[in-house]
Amino acid sequence: MKELKVGNSVISLVQGDITELDTDVIVNAANAQLILGGGVAGAIKKKGGPKIQQECNKIGGTFVGGAVITTGGNLKAKHVIHAVGPRIGEGDEDLKLKNATLNSLKLMDEYQLKTIAFPAISTGIFGYPIDRCAKIMITITKEYLQGKTQIRKVIFCLFTTSDFEVFEKELN
Repeated sequence: MKELKVGNSVISLVQGDITELDTDVIVNAANAQLILGGGVAGAIKKKGGPKIQQECNKIGGTFVGGAVITTGGNLKAKHVIHAVGPRIGEGDEDLKLKNATLNSLKLMDEYQLKTIAFPAISTGIFGYPIDRCAKIMITITKEYLQGKTQIRKVIFCLFTTSDFEVFEKELN
């Protein structure tokens, strides 16, 4: 595991299954309709149970770059933040990914939560390049943690060794 201290917080990298992490929050790489389909969302749906999707249905959706919070259902994590990343080719993808990350971190402070785990948002079926994702997500997280926040730990949980290595290189 790799770590970097930023302000009163720590950014750390782990390789594995985000749904197994015991944090206040795990982030779902969501679609704008908040329908838990495949990838990270599918794993969250399977392990978290129907309550998470029911809460998403009540919320109804959000914009690309937006983030909303629900319960963690049966997950170890107490909450799920559903962050909507961009699909490659839709335009303004870098800004939208930055906003999805930033809006997730802002929700952490709004709800006074201390630990969060992010996947590599938009890099699955949305086709976003992993290197650009790592650069944007790590940069915006570092900037945010240098400000006034009670977040203590931000974990980037990468499923594959190759994704982990890209994030590790960016963190260094």
